[in-house]
Amino acid sequence: MADAGKLFTKVLAITGRGYLNWRKKATKKRIHLQLIIIKKTTTMEDFKEVYEQMKEHGMVVPVNRINFKIPESETVLKNCFKYFLSLEGTEFKWQSEYSGIADWLSDNHGRGLFMYGDCGRGKSMLLRYVIPAILLKYHRKVVRVYDVQQMNRQIDEVLSKHIVGIDDIGNESVAIKYGDKRTAFAEVMDNAEKYSKLVIISTNLNKESLSEMYGNRILDRIVSVTKRVEFKGNSLRK
Repeated sequence: MADAGKLFTKVLAITGRGYLNWRKKATKKRIHLQLIIIKKTTTMEDFKEVYEQMKEHGMVVPVNRINFKIPESETVLKNCFKYFLSLEGTEFKWQSEYSGIADWLSDNHGRGLFMYGDCGRGKSMLLRYVIPAILLKYHRKVVRVYDVQQMNRQIDEVLSKHIVGIDDIGNESVAIKYGDKRTAFAEVMDNAEKYSKLVIISTNLNKESLSEMYGNRILDRIVSVTKRVEFKGNSLRK
């Protein structure tokens, strides 16, 4: 038995670049040590077949993030914004923070969008109408938009959508469904990270208020799955 152990240790040292499966066979007289040397995996492509097998077995696998690129995104954003404001009889004026939105539209790198900061600077217009219209026109993607009250009432529906917009977070109360208390926005952000959902969020809260209301765990989720654009300045509403 001791000799077999020494042999096994020696073979491990010699074949350190490979993976070893070993099996001991016992007989009346002695123990035979059988070593099966498996070729070491050397490239990422070797895992492609394993990935497909994981899916076949119903195992958890990463979900591809939603990616899009919109050429001349700044011009597209201006024209779309102008149109929806014209329906209200309002004149469009370009604001510095809109450059961050245009940059996200040009290549989102698989991330959602988190618009936060001062009120009255176009966040809700962007979330409710402008961005959904652009994504529908250029990539045939449908954004399901909810305000925070709808998010609370229809949280299970919200969680079922792959692209979702939530307007004006920070004003919601704790959702109660079948007697159970649920923190809806926390569930939305957890769901977005876990299942690669695309979320577009707006809020009038600043960084400090967000941290106080939701805690560092949810802030980490926001950083992980979205591009953040801060809106600063006086209200544009008349």
